[in-house]
Amino acid sequence: MHIYLCRLILHEPLFYATRELGRLYETGRYLHNYALTYAFGLAISPWFHREQAPRYAEDLLPLRDRIYVTPAAPERAGFQLATFKYGEEILHVEMRQAERNTPSFGRAKEIAPESSFRCYVLSAAPLTLPRWVRLGKWHSKTLVEVAELEVAERNGDYSAACPLNPLDVPPGVLRAFDIISMPPASLVANARCVGPHYALPGGQGLPVGMAYTFPG
Repeated sequence: MHIYLCRLILHEPLFYATRELGRLYETGRYLHNYALTYAFGLAISPWFHREQAPRYAEDLLPLRDRIYVTPAAPERAGFQLATFKYGEEILHVEMRQAERNTPSFGRAKEIAPESSFRCYVLSAAPLTLPRWVRLGKWHSKTLVEVAELEVAERNGDYSAACPLNPLDVPPGVLRAFDIISMPPASLVANARCVGPHYALPGGQGLPVGMAYTFPG
């Protein structure tokens, strides 16, 4: 198994709506592994969906047993607030413009440039990852620094080296953890685990057998 440590450094503000509090749209501190898989170009989604709904299972399941991307944890994360304003344009079926144009506004809590994150990519074959990726609603420019790790497979207790998607972890691995509530599937952080794992320094590790999994 080839294991790559990826450090992501923001060059532009990053925004995605983890929580909506009235007119405040808040970006969380973690990056979901689904989003990172698309950003790295490992999964491809069509530009047009008639239903305007994501198809995570359809796009990610073909990667099983070949490639897996973990969620990313912040190494250093700052935040900033941005205000946006737009006009609501209501058009009739006859394409006549409505009589009113109601302005609307909101505030976005974004992750600031120069913030950095860390994730891991596991691949059955050697893999070349992009130097630059785009993240979030604004397609923010992000630098990717990649280092391949030399790891040994061990068995026993360990601390997870990064946040985990509990749907993708083999049964019986997770013993204790903190829940990170974020769509489309909640993550866990500070996980205490047991079982076969790829050992990393400091008593940390990555579970063996992680794979994209979708219930039902």
